[in-house]
Amino acid sequence: MLDRSSITAASLALAAALTIAFTGAQAADDPMYPDWEGAWIRIPVKLPTQPSHDQTKPWGRGQQAPLTPEYQAILEASIADQAAGGLGNFPTTLGRAAGMPHMMMGFGPMEFVVTRKTTYILIGWYDHYRRIFTDGRTWPKEIEPTFAGYSIGKWIDTDGDGRYDLLEIETRGFKGPRAYDEAGLPLHFDNQSVFKERIWRDKADPNILHDEITTYDHGLTRPWTVDKKYVRNPDPLADWPEYYIAEGNGQIMIGKENYFLSGDGLLMPAKKDQAPPDLRYFKSTQK
Repeated sequence: MLDRSSITAASLALAAALTIAFTGAQAADDPMYPDWEGAWIRIPVKLPTQPSHDQTKPWGRGQQAPLTPEYQAILEASIADQAAGGLGNFPTTLGRAAGMPHMMMGFGPMEFVVTRKTTYILIGWYDHYRRIFTDGRTWPKEIEPTFAGYSIGKWIDTDGDGRYDLLEIETRGFKGPRAYDEAGLPLHFDNQSVFKERIWRDKADPNILHDEITTYDHGLTRPWTVDKKYVRNPDPLADWPEYYIAEGNGQIMIGKENYFLSGDGLLMPAKKDQAPPDLRYFKSTQK
């Protein structure tokens, strides 16, 4: 039988837990914070390529990114390798995370979950989520590198109406490799990229969300700013599709070479005259 002190301690613990849960639940309803609920997806733009970092221009060379000569050469090599059947400078094709800034492409619906201390962006493609701290913290002395990076944000009331309408974010602390787009438009391999974002809901059309991203990277000759635009699904019960790039992916990386898995489950070359992988650990079959 429990004594009174045990019951009291358990009651206090339960009350504390409920208080924390209630406080977290109220954050999204705080009138100071904007309503960004819904499923947001990139605004489709007719391009001769798949989606790109700058939504208004084709990927790769068409982005007209201010690359240094060294990193323009890396882009050219990536395009040439892909034309020959390789992956180029975009290993994310194998199913690995893409990280910033590619993760904000908006291929599928994204969800913004706003709380007082943290804003979460749920993605569900190559990458799963971003966590943006808005609790007033300063930069840690050391950052464990990740593809998504470490993000600190600040809410701003731009029109003085007593409600936040702009989220400013700085993100740093990366590992790689990462690229802007599937053509392999490169970020510097030193992973010292810094991204500064301004996210706001369009006042003329509240179904449009802007993410103005400025990239500071040693592979660029100057900072590069683009305005990504997302449109909200008008269905309040929007569908959230499940997507896994590893499922049905025929790309197979062995050593430094990429091969392809045929429909009948056999290993195929991805490039013309490509040598087979090293089979030293397999017993040869005598016919």
